[in-house]
Amino acid sequence: MYRERPSRLPGAVAWTVSPGDGQGREPRPILPDGCMDLLWSEGVLRVAGPDTRAHTAAPGAAWAGLRLAPGAGPALLGVPAHALRDQRVELADLWGAATARRLAARIDPGDPALGLEDLALSRAADGPAPEPWIAPVVRHLAEGGSVARAGEAVGLAPRRLHRRSLEAFGYGPKTLARILRLQRALALVRGGTSYAEAAHRAGCADQAHLARETKALAGMTLGAYEASAKSDTAMPSGSSTRA
Repeated sequence: MYRERPSRLPGAVAWTVSPGDGQGREPRPILPDGCMDLLWSEGVLRVAGPDTRAHTAAPGAAWAGLRLAPGAGPALLGVPAHALRDQRVELADLWGAATARRLAARIDPGDPALGLEDLALSRAADGPAPEPWIAPVVRHLAEGGSVARAGEAVGLAPRRLHRRSLEAFGYGPKTLARILRLQRALALVRGGTSYAEAAHRAGCADQAHLARETKALAGMTLGAYEASAKSDTAMPSGSSTRA
């Protein structure tokens, strides 16, 4: 089954999926979460860009990943997030084939998540830190604050915040706010909160609004999502292979 743990890289989560997990069952869609992932599978390193729609990972192969905090990917990978939006690419396409092969060879198949952490920590130590405005904006939006107030809090005018958000998150702050709001609501649904109460507490106008957002971003109805969340083979949204 899917497993995750806090990473030694601040704000990141290390996760693994074992071969055959979920075989014979429909895997739960992987929902947008504002994150980018560094991936390993069968000796190949890949990157999952920020999603604007749900994806489904086919079961069967062993996967490991390092889910980076929202906005942390570009500084680590050296590419703006919007260039990878809704894409899965091999690391060789970003860093060159020779470098990607050399880094992949260092990863122990017995604990690939640990190897991904080591790679990311080394890269972070030698590279620039994420820009200081990113974390406050993510925190503000994750708590249900408005885009306008988020920009004001970090001294960025709306157009500048939008432009810089494309580079950091892969989409504008309004889209990021929608994604984080849906994640809040669905976390409440997974915990047993009613749809109406989850919608209210997450900041949706009403249950119908939450239903529309779930359909638009998750590609499924609220009822279908809740059913999949109860599956013992389902992987948490925002915490998955994203392959």
